[in-house]
Amino acid sequence: MYDMYTFEPQVDTVMDADIKTADRDEIVSVMEPLLLGPRHRGALTDLAFDLIQKSAAFRASLPASILSSLSDLVRSMNCYYSNLIEGHSTHPVDIERALKGEYSNDKKKRDLQIEAKAHIAAQQWIDRGGLKGRRALTVEGICETHRRFCELLPEDLLWVEDPKAHERVRIIPGELRHRDVQVGHHVAISPGALPRFLERFEKVYATVGKTESILSAAGAHHRFLWMHPFLDGNGRVARLMSHAILLDTLETGAVWSVARGLARNAQEYKRHLAECDLHRRNDLDGRGTLSEEALAAFTKFFLTVCIDQVTFMEGLVQPDRLRARILMWAEEEIRLDELPRKAGSILEAVLYRGELPRGDADAVVGTGERQARRIVAALVDKGVLTSDNPRAPLRLLFPATLAGRWMPGLFPEQ
Repeated sequence: MYDMYTFEPQVDTVMDADIKTADRDEIVSVMEPLLLGPRHRGALTDLAFDLIQKSAAFRASLPASILSSLSDLVRSMNCYYSNLIEGHSTHPVDIERALKGEYSNDKKKRDLQIEAKAHIAAQQWIDRGGLKGRRALTVEGICETHRRFCELLPEDLLWVEDPKAHERVRIIPGELRHRDVQVGHHVAISPGALPRFLERFEKVYATVGKTESILSAAGAHHRFLWMHPFLDGNGRVARLMSHAILLDTLETGAVWSVARGLARNAQEYKRHLAECDLHRRNDLDGRGTLSEEALAAFTKFFLTVCIDQVTFMEGLVQPDRLRARILMWAEEEIRLDELPRKAGSILEAVLYRGELPRGDADAVVGTGERQARRIVAALVDKGVLTSDNPRAPLRLLFPATLAGRWMPGLFPEQ
């Protein structure tokens, strides 16, 4: 069990089966405040505008072809860090292998690879517009996200166990829980109350304006986990929901990941979530049942993490530095006889133009069409160039196996 805040059912989470579907008639106001009051909004609004500007500038700086390829790598990175928070470690290199159908012979590792592939499929659906227009914050969108993630999981990961009752319970993809659960010290609302609370959640968070949606993203993230709508998978769904909110409101292009920042600050993340579970401290702590001060602190943390991740990714793909790292790698591969001479020229042309028509490759290398085709084929075999079809222009790929060289610090080397 996690020390401060658990995200998914652990040994003492699923409670007595006799209280399935019970409704304790909790009043919806026990989830308030959902939005922050004026006392905390000034500095947080400044952070939100800073995030809007930085995210827009970063996306605008990327050629369309680089944007597409980078988002593929970030999708794997987002999956890696989100699962890592739950204690499931599948390195992006192994995730990349799973996407190619290459699975470990070890059953546990294979199951985790399949889990990662399921996460990526769910996020790809989101990145292609599956939750566009605040749908991520609707009951329908939340259940659809859970369904898309869980329905692709291996059978062994679709069960949770209650050691007190010695009973295994199967997770139904997209279905709200029918049992009481305890998350750390927090006893979540009764299963029968979930429809009422989710209706209130949607009514507030899915209807606010753009700036308010960014300000309230952290609040929605916590209140979702506080309700704990599903028997399992809530942590991953919460972070996919946050990804979808930022994708929709900031038009991020999916080229940076809040999950990376949350995972790299995991203990602080868990501490903030646990503090947001606490009741109002005093008369100065808002007017709701839960602490507004804790929610404001988590919102500041969440927005700061987002800004840090935009800044980090912007530094990684700064054109001159990225070009230098890629060409240095190409030179080393040529010296080792792993790539043909002039391979660096093709990569440099793709970096400069964003994409390279195949017919232009011989002019770039100046060695004739046959040799140009050989160089291109070698780069495609290395997984660093691709095209949508045999006649389409070549564009750069960011393989996970080379991320340590091309994108240092993106995720752990080991």
